[in-house]
Amino acid sequence: MPRPKVLPANRLRAPEACLACRASKKRCSGTFPCSKCIRNGRADTCVPFRRSNTSSSSRPTNSTYQALTSPDAGRRTRDTPSNGSTSLPQLLPPINGTSGAPHKTHSRMLRSRQGEQVYIGRAASISFLQLLRDTVTQHIGPSQFSHNATKEDMLETDTPDDIPLSFGNGIDPQEEQGYVRTCQTAASGFINVLSDLEARRMLGATPPTHQTTNKMTAALRDIMIAIGAQSSMNGLAATRVERFFFKRAQQCAFAGMLENPSLDMIRLFILMSFYMLGACRRNAAFMYLGVAARAAAALGLHLTAFTLLEADEQQKRTRVWMSLCTLDLLVSSILGRPPATANLHSEPADIGSTPLTSAMDDGLVASYQMTRILDEIVSRLYTDKAASTEVAESLLDKLKQWSNSLPESLLSSPSTPQERIAAQEHIIGSLHVACAYHFAVIIVTRPFMISVLGVRLARLHQDSPGIIQDDTLLEDPAHTRLANACVESALYMIQTCLEVHQSRLLLGNMCILKALVFAAALIPGFSMFSQKELDSTLEEAFTGALDILRFLSQQSAQAAHYFEILNLLRNAIDEQRQRLRENPPPDKKYVSKLFSLNNHRNNNEPQPQKNATMLPSSFGALGASADQLGTTAAAQPFTIDTIGTGSGSGTSTSYLETGDQNPGQRHGQDQDPGLFDPAVADVAAAFPGWEGMELPLWDRFPFIDDSFLNQ
Repeated sequence: MPRPKVLPANRLRAPEACLACRASKKRCSGTFPCSKCIRNGRADTCVPFRRSNTSSSSRPTNSTYQALTSPDAGRRTRDTPSNGSTSLPQLLPPINGTSGAPHKTHSRMLRSRQGEQVYIGRAASISFLQLLRDTVTQHIGPSQFSHNATKEDMLETDTPDDIPLSFGNGIDPQEEQGYVRTCQTAASGFINVLSDLEARRMLGATPPTHQTTNKMTAALRDIMIAIGAQSSMNGLAATRVERFFFKRAQQCAFAGMLENPSLDMIRLFILMSFYMLGACRRNAAFMYLGVAARAAAALGLHLTAFTLLEADEQQKRTRVWMSLCTLDLLVSSILGRPPATANLHSEPADIGSTPLTSAMDDGLVASYQMTRILDEIVSRLYTDKAASTEVAESLLDKLKQWSNSLPESLLSSPSTPQERIAAQEHIIGSLHVACAYHFAVIIVTRPFMISVLGVRLARLHQDSPGIIQDDTLLEDPAHTRLANACVESALYMIQTCLEVHQSRLLLGNMCILKALVFAAALIPGFSMFSQKELDSTLEEAFTGALDILRFLSQQSAQAAHYFEILNLLRNAIDEQRQRLRENPPPDKKYVSKLFSLNNHRNNNEPQPQKNATMLPSSFGALGASADQLGTTAAAQPFTIDTIGTGSGSGTSTSYLETGDQNPGQRHGQDQDPGLFDPAVADVAAAFPGWEGMELPLWDRFPFIDDSFLNQ
């Protein structure tokens, strides 16, 4: 019985073969030049086969850096809204070159916990992770990093079953106040939905209860206690508190409240979304933000020019609106999804017309303004097929102007002595603002970093036999500048987070920070994979990101997943370096000088054995010295390892240049003045019978093939 036909999407062969492999019916690697043509020395003639009905949009016929087909490409294609292509991404820019960088990340469809397909946009960190996985597969083959079993699933946790039904008489009031303060610290810089009076009431000795007339205020306190317990490090007891109080707040939120939008309802859904991010349930968080955004639109929170409202009421509405926009735009950019508040811009009487006086408002205003730029970044750079260099630079200018206008309070640690909780709240708020800014820079510049590192990965292999150099392996200077900015921003973010972590000021669960640190860690990881030599700055940053995620993984399944991915990436980097060391680019010199009377071998250097097979060792020595020349340049990020020979080492000279002043009289003469020199005489005595050898004739045979040896 014949085996069933394999679907085209599930076939493992390359989507395109070269002419030579197709004619000989051999398996082709799908790269141009392919590996078989390189081995056979016909790389310059290796071109892909063209069918007669090939459209004008087919791949270029030059030696661009094509990709292999991964074993699971068919399954991945069925989950993506793409054109059905099953090949891995081509990292090099197009041959004609443009001022922009073509996007190599693509939108994807992942599976939720319940098996439903969910959308992830091309700007998402998960999409960049998939590109990195495909690139690793392309260079070192399948690995745990590139082919783990869960990469098509969006990691989310289930609703816990062990939710306490009651807490008896509740928990200690001081413990409740501690959780509320922790919640304010966890959300500092992103969310501030309470007025000063409401904050004092939440922290007061007589907190609101569900027996009061306003159950919504009690629900707000419940969700703040849940977030505080989730962010603290009190073990199992805090977990029980977290789940009980969140469940009670959630029940209140859905008890008929969706029928009547209110400011309290919006605040509750913002905080429930923040809690869901910490609980590793990002889809639920995304939906809760959508509910809050529609309620905000119904209440007109985006319209700030109201003369009938009192100042305190208007400030409350402004804080809620900015908190909603900041969280919505951040979460949407991390997931690559359209934000719910993108089109709800404030009218001409902008948000600055309402002065805010709370100490937490500096960070909130800064985050709101920056996330508006972040929304512009995603809409202007990631909606086209390529990221424009001019647009990227204009967006970076906006971010620069934003950073120059930041208040001094966000740029340094507290200048006056404060209690630990207040100081921690201030530092966490400044950290959130800084990390969001660095994340925005990464989103702007990442397409250009992908383009530059694609060129550098190709150049690592361009010294293989038969590969000819062409313009596709030259970096665009503008792309290189933007790529450097991407790496620098990732390093700054990780270094800043590491400083706070080493000061023991991080909370047990940082729901936004863990995603930003992971997105930043992928940048030095990709850079390390793209170079042969170690770079201490990149290594330290990558290790620092692992330390932060290891700490956060104690209470966060999402952070634990990120930590696992980065560990597998480190293993892939080590394997790539090992392969490059075991298979160094061959020396391109065809001939070198083997013997000279003036070059005395160091007595400490081991003498080669008297065997003809040891003669090529001189080529290896030259290659080693060349490697040493390339190590200095490789010490900096984005430095290309160039392997070449030193000056003079490649010069092929005649033996007579070192001994005779008149080469024309050397042949046939028994009396040569040079041979009576004592140093030369010692050499002549050691090698008797060499007088008749025609050494100059050896320079006429730079190639020695098998036919010569068999004669």
